[in-house]
Amino acid sequence: MKKSFLIMVSLLLLLLSACGKSNEKESDKTTGAADKLQKVSLMLDWYPNAVHSFLFVAEEKGYFKEQGLDVDIQMPADTNDPLKLVAANQIDMALSYQPQVLVARSEDIPVQSIGAIVRHPLNQLMVPADGSIKSPKDLAGKTIGYPSIPLDEAIVQTMVKADGGDAGKIKMVDVGWDLIPAMATKKTDALIGGYINHEKLLLEKEGHPMRALNPADYGVPDYYELVMVASEKGLKEKPEVYKKFMAAITEGQKYVQEHPEDGLSIVMNHEDKTSPLEKDVETKSLEILLPLMEAKDKPFGYQDPETWKTTAQWLKDKKVIKNTVKAEDAFINF
Repeated sequence: MKKSFLIMVSLLLLLLSACGKSNEKESDKTTGAADKLQKVSLMLDWYPNAVHSFLFVAEEKGYFKEQGLDVDIQMPADTNDPLKLVAANQIDMALSYQPQVLVARSEDIPVQSIGAIVRHPLNQLMVPADGSIKSPKDLAGKTIGYPSIPLDEAIVQTMVKADGGDAGKIKMVDVGWDLIPAMATKKTDALIGGYINHEKLLLEKEGHPMRALNPADYGVPDYYELVMVASEKGLKEKPEVYKKFMAAITEGQKYVQEHPEDGLSIVMNHEDKTSPLEKDVETKSLEILLPLMEAKDKPFGYQDPETWKTTAQWLKDKKVIKNTVKAEDAFINF
């Protein structure tokens, strides 16, 4: 009896030992898999909102991990930081703007766009829906509030001239980023520098219905509003990482297109406490954004060389940039 008991104890100990080793192996596999993920840093253009849904979906649904990536999504302290930090190779990627990339290239800053995210202008000229301004030529003698950005001046000048108006008779007023109060209090007759998926929606929610005039309808190139940017150095050293990243966000965008409510819910869960999101505004924002992010018969993020060429030439003609930029140097398609 005693002998049988000792045999049973010995067998139990062997079994426990085997289980322990098995668990150690499983733990090693898990740790090893995590260690093998390529760490990548990404900086947003602004605080998390509807336009970033595809990124947070790619993170939550595991699309980044499927590509072997561990992506650290960061928010900028200043809207000018993302492009600067990419250029300095302090972060791997950033969301920026096509005109801003071309301005950087004109100053010999080695950054390149790797994908067009929002393919059409969101920054549109806004006027009161019930006002007398029906088209850009009606701005003669009117004041336009803007955040003192040369690009915005070039947009307004181009729009007014293309519409047959006298651009010399408009007054640009620097209101900083207080665009909504400037219009809500009728300090200005129009706005430029605000987005149709944000400022316009917030103004309308506050009881100020707005009419948006698309720059692309009045002589301004139909440029890419939002693009994904990397440094030339990073692209040369680890091109496979960027290819994998684009593959992951393509899956993320596909999911958001097919499940917009869930996609929005995911980004709402990542709102920044300093910039809380309003669900009704973000819902309308995503409805506006999705068609503008669609590349139709091309892959998500595809960039048309002609768009880069046309936008670069327009910026040069309007003296927003001083030096000629070769369009092919400013972007890369994977």
